[in-house]
Amino acid sequence: MHDTVLASETRTVVSPGRIELGAGAVDTLGGHAARYGETALVVATEQIFEFHGDAVVDGLSAAGVDSVVYTDVRPDPTVENIESAHALYEREDCDLIVTLGGGSSIDTGKGVGILAANEGSIRDFGVDRAGYEGVPNPTPPLIAVNTTAGTGSEATRSVVVSDESTSTKFLIVSANVVPDVAIEDPELTQSLPKSHTAFTGIDALTHAIEAYVSVKSYSVPDGYAESAMERIARSLPVAWANGDNLDARADVMVGQLQAGQAFTNASVALVHGLARPLGAQLHIPHGLANGLILPYVVDFSAMAAPEKYAEIARILGVADAHAPTREAADAAADGILRLCADVDLTGYLDDFGEVPTREEYLDVVDEMTQDAIDSGSPDNNPRKPTREEIADLYVTIYDDALAPDGPRRS
Repeated sequence: MHDTVLASETRTVVSPGRIELGAGAVDTLGGHAARYGETALVVATEQIFEFHGDAVVDGLSAAGVDSVVYTDVRPDPTVENIESAHALYEREDCDLIVTLGGGSSIDTGKGVGILAANEGSIRDFGVDRAGYEGVPNPTPPLIAVNTTAGTGSEATRSVVVSDESTSTKFLIVSANVVPDVAIEDPELTQSLPKSHTAFTGIDALTHAIEAYVSVKSYSVPDGYAESAMERIARSLPVAWANGDNLDARADVMVGQLQAGQAFTNASVALVHGLARPLGAQLHIPHGLANGLILPYVVDFSAMAAPEKYAEIARILGVADAHAPTREAADAAADGILRLCADVDLTGYLDDFGEVPTREEYLDVVDEMTQDAIDSGSPDNNPRKPTREEIADLYVTIYDDALAPDGPRRS
């Protein structure tokens, strides 16, 4: 299934400088930090810091590294989060950044690093203004201690930031923000509630699928993506059902890391283009937004890359090796729906979303459509959507998956 990397082509494979993986991996933090600096800004949400902050601060202290702690990170990090954390970094004369948490903490830390090493406001570096690879200088040393199994941010060159002044999210993409060290300790994910196990796991599945079908895909990220899908499909329901199953937690953690490596080297596509505006408008977690959208985009796109979608269906267990390619490709969305149902994804909408009335939703469809187009992600999709098709997808998603009184496809 892999495309050939031609001898005449040059590819750059982006990855963290070092990855520490396995139970107890967090114990390596101090040694790495001591190689990079003397005072670390530790970036985390308040809740995650309560769970794991002492281990991080103590590990740094034992290695002779001082800590300054910022715990005001929002679930969807904002411009203000990054600016206030950067002000603390400068005020306390920090020289390295340690993030503790998932994508929100990591993206905040990356944003701090961008401002520490470059002139301008964080909004200036969005791809809609600066383009891809629009961060001139690399961040100060950045160590990402991962506590979730979904975003893959510890392996990527992406930063997603919420701009509350416009109710939008913007994307920054640069190899200059990839962490120097990623620490993947599955024991740190045992504190994840079932809801966030579901959100982050489906987020990782989406990363793998989008990277796999992207028009920028090639053999190396394809291999990451296939392995990621296999691991997530077999172990996410187990980890969701029993959060103390460390083997399942570890398998999903490796899968989400591979998914992050896949999409940072091959890009995301239409699902993410739709998900960022939807998440910003409805204030729902990114993984939940991805999972709501993914089956519809797969249905929409399967005809344009049938071999890839057929392989997805086989990996997800809804098509066998002997099924005709188009028949298997058409089944891929069913495999995604089944996995989402296994972890009760849409069951969390009432607790984690603000679903408007249909009339209110339709009022922002044009705005969301434009935001999706402006993100550039739809351009990477195997089937290129028109503006009208994007708007139609948003309406279908509302009627089929979001409507409070409608049939929620799950």
